[in-house]
Amino acid sequence: MTANGTTPAISVRGLTKDYGRGRGVFDVSLEVAAGEVLGFLGPNGAGKTVTMRHLMGFVRPQKGTAEVLGYDCFRERPSVQAHLGYLPGESSCMREMTAQSFLDLMAGMRGMRDRSRMLELADIFGLDLRARIGGMSKGNRQKVAIVAAFMARPDVLLLDEPTSGLDPLMQERFLDLVEQERARGAAILLSSHIFEEVGRACDRVAFIRAGRVAMTCTMDEVRSMRGRGYTVEFSSARERARWQLAHGDGPAEGEARSVEIRDVRDVNALIRELSSYDVAAITSREQTLEELFLHLYEGGEPSRQN
Repeated sequence: MTANGTTPAISVRGLTKDYGRGRGVFDVSLEVAAGEVLGFLGPNGAGKTVTMRHLMGFVRPQKGTAEVLGYDCFRERPSVQAHLGYLPGESSCMREMTAQSFLDLMAGMRGMRDRSRMLELADIFGLDLRARIGGMSKGNRQKVAIVAAFMARPDVLLLDEPTSGLDPLMQERFLDLVEQERARGAAILLSSHIFEEVGRACDRVAFIRAGRVAMTCTMDEVRSMRGRGYTVEFSSARERARWQLAHGDGPAEGEARSVEIRDVRDVNALIRELSSYDVAAITSREQTLEELFLHLYEGGEPSRQN
């Protein structure tokens, strides 16, 4: 059950698929409610795509279950895929076809008679439906995949690196589309390496490392965990070198005077320490989600699942 007592649209419980040598997923559990976006974060090979392939019904789990809208993803794959839109990490569009013919084929397989949403999405993303897919740039092939995933207004969306190859304007339009689908009530699992994208689009995030979910938390909790980063400019390169030697960074070279200090939780302690140095300037910024994840991945934060 989700926090409000309803049955989750996506439910993964104890999912295990061991490919050997530490590859696969191990006891993965996560849920996504209708009208919720869950960010799925982790480095390459951590298990994000394997999890999504289980949800698509492409892989039979060794242990545990994967369900979409109450349907078992492997045993009831046709029922699952009737309600699901999938945007794979690698485009699988048929390159010898035009965008129009490919999307018509996908629409026919889904029993879609009304093509208005397809045309609307193609217009939003500036997609030339007459162009042959094999002659397109990576960004335009990604647009075809986006239209294919969203055009049936599915109840559940699995998005694996969805903005790969898109320019900043198209990324903005994609995020607007995700927000519209969430408002419509779709459940969305979004895997991304673009942490600003996750911060804007997602309600919660699940951090996965080495095939295991290390932590699941709300975006508000993520914001509360984030420390601050500081760029300290010393009065001279010699003063900077003194700081680096004191912090075990080894002898400094060159004439640069600045250092970056990450994940600062106790600002007063930093100020006290800097008081013994000749500092010319100091600027601060919030720790990025990427830096937070790297901190977690290195074991700096206790595991927690909600």
